[in-house]
Amino acid sequence: MYRKLIKELAQWKLRAKHNPLILQGARQVGKTWLLKEFGKVYYEDVCYLNFERTPHLSDVFEGELSPQKIVEQLSVFHRRKIDSQKCLLIFDEVQECPRALTSLKYFSEEAPEYDICCAGSLLGVALHKGTSFPVGKVDFLTLYPMDFEEFLMVYESEQLVQFLHHVQFDTNLNPYREKLESALKLYFIIGGMPGAVQKYLDTHDLELVNDVLYFILQTYQNDFSKHAEKRIVEKIRYVWNSLPSQLSKENKKFVYGLVREGARAREYEDAILWLKDTGLITAVHRITKPALPLSAYSDLSDFKIYALDVGLLRVLSGLSAQTIVNGNAVFEEFKGAFTEQFVLQELRTKHNNQIYYWTSGNSAEVDFIIANANNVIPIEVKATVSVQAKSLKVYNQKYAPQQMLRFSLLPPCVHDNLIDWPLYLLFTSKANYNFSNVL
Repeated sequence: MYRKLIKELAQWKLRAKHNPLILQGARQVGKTWLLKEFGKVYYEDVCYLNFERTPHLSDVFEGELSPQKIVEQLSVFHRRKIDSQKCLLIFDEVQECPRALTSLKYFSEEAPEYDICCAGSLLGVALHKGTSFPVGKVDFLTLYPMDFEEFLMVYESEQLVQFLHHVQFDTNLNPYREKLESALKLYFIIGGMPGAVQKYLDTHDLELVNDVLYFILQTYQNDFSKHAEKRIVEKIRYVWNSLPSQLSKENKKFVYGLVREGARAREYEDAILWLKDTGLITAVHRITKPALPLSAYSDLSDFKIYALDVGLLRVLSGLSAQTIVNGNAVFEEFKGAFTEQFVLQELRTKHNNQIYYWTSGNSAEVDFIIANANNVIPIEVKATVSVQAKSLKVYNQKYAPQQMLRFSLLPPCVHDNLIDWPLYLLFTSKANYNFSNVL
């Protein structure tokens, strides 16, 4: 596996003063693997603690939360002394031990020499339940499923990825387009869940990949019953199972009537919040005006929701890999729902969920709106090479933006202030969306 976030973990370690770090992310996205790999590469020793698998570890955090006392007792569990200069402490599933979370404050204040990384799949849920949290005393990173760049690194080669990072508008991509489109199609089918990607690399069997994805979905379903309040479990299932129908509409605004006939917003707000807290969905809100800061113009009652991963969405939708493995059906399926889901995933890693969309009545909808420096950038997503930017034209006439982006299977191109950029190059440095030098 290759995960880019290990570089950010390394930067955290090198900072002269750093707090304990919490790595957030949904189940099965690879948090445990990443922290163990980080420890193996950058430390001489790793003390790994899993509070879900070994509940009695919580006893260490009873009574006084003295870092020295805690380290001494953990050294007994570790069967050797924990050296602050050499050892990484990993607290996994830390939400299962609220006092371990609270102790991070005291490590930050009294024993900052110890490097502690925590992971928690249900941490957001725990915090909403009132778990005491050391505000301002921890650092955060979020791990998502593997993006397309990470997938290409293991499916193709590092050399190809490095080449793509240097693509310019005049670069001849013809020798690579078929390979890149095929890899992108495969990514739409497999998704970025590390277990599914590894299964394909090991077997090249899409049916076995499906088994992995079904298992992950079942794990999430089990979490609904195990960790959510009983009063909202059924509502969570309804919202979760409505994802395919929500995203298959031409207008992808979340409609409560598709969750259940007669459903109302106030009945399902808690269920949507629970799914957001676990990282299983991302909500993209409509903005009433494309001005900075975008959050000031967000309509909290009008939103679209996306799944965690395009591969999971495919399986949740009941589409077999074999029915869409040929041609470009995967890009066009469900009115381009998978393509839009893919773009959301790529944007999410770069823009930390500060992603919105815009509509003009019922006449136009711009799929995504992001901010880059002092610019507000509209983005339209197209599934293939057949593109008509009707909504961008409406937006352009109304606001005359410095630049607009259209992601599709077209090669890189500039048309006045409209930039075409291929879906398979969203991860590249150009896709930081600073194209001012070419306009």
